[in-house]
Amino acid sequence: MNLQPPAPLLPPVHPDVHMKSLPFYDVLDVLIKPSSLGASTAQRYHQEKYFIFALTPQQVREVCISRDFLPGGRRDYMVQIQLRFCLSETSCPQEDNYPNSLCIKVNGKLFPLPGYAPPPKNGVEQKRPGRPLNITSLVRLSSAVPNQISVTWAPEVGKTYSMSVYLVRQLTSPLLLQRLRMKGIRNPDHSRALIKEKLTADPDSEVATTSLRVSLMCPLGKMRLTVPCRAVTCSHLQCFDAALYLQMNEKKPTWICPVCDKKAAYESLIIDGLFLEILNDCSDVDEIKFQEDGTWCPMRPKKEALKVSSQSLPKTEGESRTPSSRGEELPRVDLRPPRLRPLLPDARSSRRCVLRVLSYQPTVRVPSVQTLDPAYLASSLADFAVPFHPSTLHYRPQMFLENLSGGVPAAAAAASTSSVVSSSSSHYDTGSHETRVIMGGGGAGGGGGADTSISDIISLD
Repeated sequence: MNLQPPAPLLPPVHPDVHMKSLPFYDVLDVLIKPSSLGASTAQRYHQEKYFIFALTPQQVREVCISRDFLPGGRRDYMVQIQLRFCLSETSCPQEDNYPNSLCIKVNGKLFPLPGYAPPPKNGVEQKRPGRPLNITSLVRLSSAVPNQISVTWAPEVGKTYSMSVYLVRQLTSPLLLQRLRMKGIRNPDHSRALIKEKLTADPDSEVATTSLRVSLMCPLGKMRLTVPCRAVTCSHLQCFDAALYLQMNEKKPTWICPVCDKKAAYESLIIDGLFLEILNDCSDVDEIKFQEDGTWCPMRPKKEALKVSSQSLPKTEGESRTPSSRGEELPRVDLRPPRLRPLLPDARSSRRCVLRVLSYQPTVRVPSVQTLDPAYLASSLADFAVPFHPSTLHYRPQMFLENLSGGVPAAAAAASTSSVVSSSSSHYDTGSHETRVIMGGGGAGGGGGADTSISDIISLD
């Protein structure tokens, strides 16, 4: 008797698999039911399977109406054709999960897949994050021409995957928030009962909790709560803002509670009625405290002025005197940097600087004159002719004489009859070079001794 080995059991074509619903998509129609990606014995390493679907005129119309043109020639659709993969498990609704080495072609064109997620640990194989795939841009929007999908993957031992196609409508976070409000608000008594349960003294515990402090700030945006909510599966009292939570999951769907880091699906969210009452009653408080009986009180920050003891301050002489009572002027302390103090004059010197600027005159250079005894000067000095070239600078006679008055004795100044030639009275002729001679004038005793001699002072610049 010839016994043949039994043929391997092939998975059913349409297993009873249910995909997990997506909060931001409403399913309008099922284009391809969940179909198994069964492994065949012909190819062991890579498997390939083809699927065909067609659109009805009504479906094509809905997709075309929702089309929106974006910059750069791109198109976006609110009504989309969505491709999903999951494990062929019938025990519970399945989340999106991709098989290994997945490759998708729609009507012969390669569809780009999302990138790999970083591995949680070293040595763990990288996998793509499971999410629905929008293939609307590669689908023929016509009811006369069918569409073909080619799926290539690498089979895994003990795992079987399914593929399905849906016509969905994309939703926004404000619409989901509106649906959450329509869902209803949890009775405040439910939260009060939870507070009493948490603050009930445990006979086996040595430490009893008499109060519970809860923040009115959202842990996501660090802002005051507007729509306080939490998941019904969470055991904590702390709420988070529903609007911000939906906005974050619209960009990157994780659906993780920001307080306890556990799953907080959209279907399990509920608005807390007790926190709504607290937010309406206290508009200037960011933290509250619950008592054992379920009541609450606001936690306002203490605003106390800083008081410094007078005994800790050292006493100095004259600290009892008040300058204002005696008419004394308070000392002024210059807080400017040292390098800026010489550059910034005080109020009085600044007024003098203004006057100097307004009465600006050309610089007068006065030659330094050394005081000499008239006895050392030769009496015949007045007989020599000294050439003198006039200068273009303007000298001031008064300043010149004031400088000489301090060095020449009064007797010699009274006896001197020397003529002082001012350069301000001279004129320089550019056409001819003029040479002037200063002759020493004298009295009757011009050639006398040292006591009667008159010295000539020549200023050469």
